[in-house]
Amino acid sequence: SGAADAQRQAAHRAALSGQPARWPAAASPVAEEDILAPFQARGLVVVPASAHFIAPDCLEAAGRTYPFRHAVIAAGSAPVVPDTYGLAAVPWLLPEALPWLEEAPEHLLILGGGPEAVELAQTQALLGRRVSLVQPQPNILPGHEMELVVPLREALRQAGVTLHENSRVLTVEHAGAGLALRLEGGARVEGSHLVLALGRAPRLSPLDLPAAGIEATPAGVRVREDLRSTGNRRVWAVGSVADTGAADPAPGQHAAVVAEAMLHGLQSHLGPVAAPRLVRSLPALAQLGLTEAEARANGQDPQVLRVPLPGGATGPGVAKLVADRHGRLLGAGLLAEQAGEVA
Repeated sequence: SGAADAQRQAAHRAALSGQPARWPAAASPVAEEDILAPFQARGLVVVPASAHFIAPDCLEAAGRTYPFRHAVIAAGSAPVVPDTYGLAAVPWLLPEALPWLEEAPEHLLILGGGPEAVELAQTQALLGRRVSLVQPQPNILPGHEMELVVPLREALRQAGVTLHENSRVLTVEHAGAGLALRLEGGARVEGSHLVLALGRAPRLSPLDLPAAGIEATPAGVRVREDLRSTGNRRVWAVGSVADTGAADPAPGQHAAVVAEAMLHGLQSHLGPVAAPRLVRSLPALAQLGLTEAEARANGQDPQVLRVPLPGGATGPGVAKLVADRHGRLLGAGLLAEQAGEVA
């Protein structure tokens, strides 16, 4: 959200300037009518209701049916909530709720180890909060070059984040005015607030996709290269709800593909290069294409080249390039303050 981005940018500015950061005043949530007004001003009919398919060419919302010639599913994703014993009995937060807290949390327990969890943990630590990051998987940031994750892990520790990797949560329980996580192996971690940052899953269940003949996987709507549903050519799927085989969606590219097809009748397809996997930390971490480990798992015998990148307040950056034996680039990992721009 915009409020979360503002918090992260404020924390980064404070860290780079050496000035202490303060917990920002709670922002005011944006009213629904303010979100919808720009669309309505352009003449679009907005129906603020849940919709579901009732036929291959018709959907229903708010008690009305809407026949269509073409439709686009852009339902987005929902946070993953684990089935952990005791979780239903304690209060917990999602990452987007943190900017709206009126008082700074005393000790955040963040459950997860992907980009969102890492960004959130570092941001809150730089804002002066106690933070414990609990990652059930063996390492934080799976899917990134591990030799670049190692210095980022150290940057998290220097910011004040306590890391618990390879730590599966067995139970959640009340502890004084807060709560505690009991981890596999017997460790117990107490905190004042629990934040679930375990990633997101496509928001498919309310749509009744089978009624429209739309095929889906756990990763989203099954689509062709032009983002049309494999089971219903009237329907496109875009963003995080589309199963393109890429690790991260590229909403801007998706929108361009669909717009050219629907508005101009052009046969447009996704490009061969997936969007970078970006961790907006300090320094930032970006991954394009395959890591060295992924290339070896695919049967490649890759060449590896490490290239220095311009440094900043966090020190010099580095790019790790992975190529096949003919010199064709298979992937690149970048660790630098401006890794997102370089990627």
